[in-house]
Amino acid sequence: MRILVMGGSGLIGAHTADVLRARGHEVTTAARSAQAGVDRLLDVTRASVDEMRVVLAGQDGVVLATRTDEQRPLPKPIYPAFRRDMVDPVVRLFSAARLEGLGRGVVMGSYYTYFDRVRPQWRLAERHTYVRCRVEQAREGRAAAGAGLPVAVIELPFVVGRAGDRVPNWAGGLERWARSRAPLVAPAGGTAVVSALGVATVAAEALEGASGADIPVADENLSWAAFLARVAAVVGRPRPVRRLPAGVLRGGLRGGGVLADLFRKESGINPAHFADLLTAELFIEPAAGRSLDAAFRESFG
Repeated sequence: MRILVMGGSGLIGAHTADVLRARGHEVTTAARSAQAGVDRLLDVTRASVDEMRVVLAGQDGVVLATRTDEQRPLPKPIYPAFRRDMVDPVVRLFSAARLEGLGRGVVMGSYYTYFDRVRPQWRLAERHTYVRCRVEQAREGRAAAGAGLPVAVIELPFVVGRAGDRVPNWAGGLERWARSRAPLVAPAGGTAVVSALGVATVAAEALEGASGADIPVADENLSWAAFLARVAAVVGRPRPVRRLPAGVLRGGLRGGGVLADLFRKESGINPAHFADLLTAELFIEPAAGRSLDAAFRESFG
């Protein structure tokens, strides 16, 4: 197959391109800025349907692997900006893909949509603009694609690994903390974790099978304490991780929310409810059980 990978210079996009090529597919990469490994320049957040059709022409499938920062504070109200960056481009992309006769697509999404589906009592889409837009992204993107173009949504948890000089955007701060002499503290709860290579493999399988499913992925489920301890061990500064009391966490996040309100800003994840997420077990079952040792070393070693 001929596959276009949008966001092909990023951590997940680069791995996806490599895996697809290794499986015998012809891959074209696109990104908003010129750099090694990028074949075509296209800013998906700004490109029109006609501009997208140009890069999609002759392709059999498309992968959208661009990233959105859910924690970025923006002036209120933030929904129009998040929708402009997350939902509208996907609608245009799959409208263009349908017009060009593509037969399959993959969107790199978020595991928050998985939990919004299986834990409706958490009211994630109602409480968090980022989650609302992820839900709309999947629904409206599939509607634009139509029945003849199945679109799989890979629901991503924390992703570890490296592609060239690209590591997870949160890795630098966590590594500096782990290397410091500061005590390590973590709340109750935890998260699913997957390697970038694991994500790429699942994406390739979804394309080959023309899947239109929601696909939650996890290699391991880790408590936050275990996650932080693993990073500390990789950087050569192993030490105990103390429990962060839930009250302290809630107070700190609430204070940050009040400060943001004073400046009339907000982020995609609502600080008033963020502690509920951090203290929950954001685990995906069953986890694949693939070892993450190499991916942790790549991210933090």
